[in-house]
Amino acid sequence: GTTAVSVAHDMSNGIVDRFRSMPITGSSFMVGHIVASIVRNLIATSLVIGVALLVGWRPTGGVLDWVAAVGVVLLFILAISWFAAAAGLLAGNPEAANGFTMILMFLPYVSTAFVPADTLPSWLRGFAEHQPVTPIIETLRGLWMGTPIGHQAWWAIAWCVGIISVSAPAAAWLLSHRTSK
Repeated sequence: GTTAVSVAHDMSNGIVDRFRSMPITGSSFMVGHIVASIVRNLIATSLVIGVALLVGWRPTGGVLDWVAAVGVVLLFILAISWFAAAAGLLAGNPEAANGFTMILMFLPYVSTAFVPADTLPSWLRGFAEHQPVTPIIETLRGLWMGTPIGHQAWWAIAWCVGIISVSAPAAAWLLSHRTSK
């Protein structure tokens, strides 16, 4: 949500108009927000992993598993950052952008992050099994803990690439549309 709010804030406060009067490319605004989001989320993820290790989490994955896990995390952060940027541009103000991306906070709760899908009520199980967070969680769990990944890694990559494929062009179009007025 932070990326969406900061994009919406910048759009509503006229900073983009100031940038347009400077000798910078139009995409610099969006790339800056995406890079900042990636750095911010990598730091947050590293802190969470560090605390987990301190309180007793003992992953069994090897170096290549960790490299792959970092790749999945980076791809997911990139996808969510582009989605949030598009949401921020679509929203009229920072408050609306924050509300628009609130749904992202709830996806892990209806995934397999906390409980196996087969323990969920049948009406919720289908959603939990077919949303973007579940294959990402299962892929990371498999890489870090040595559990079977199966086809989950492919689904995780497909979800992330799909989100980026829709969100990045949407954000670019929304930015050009909102700044051409």
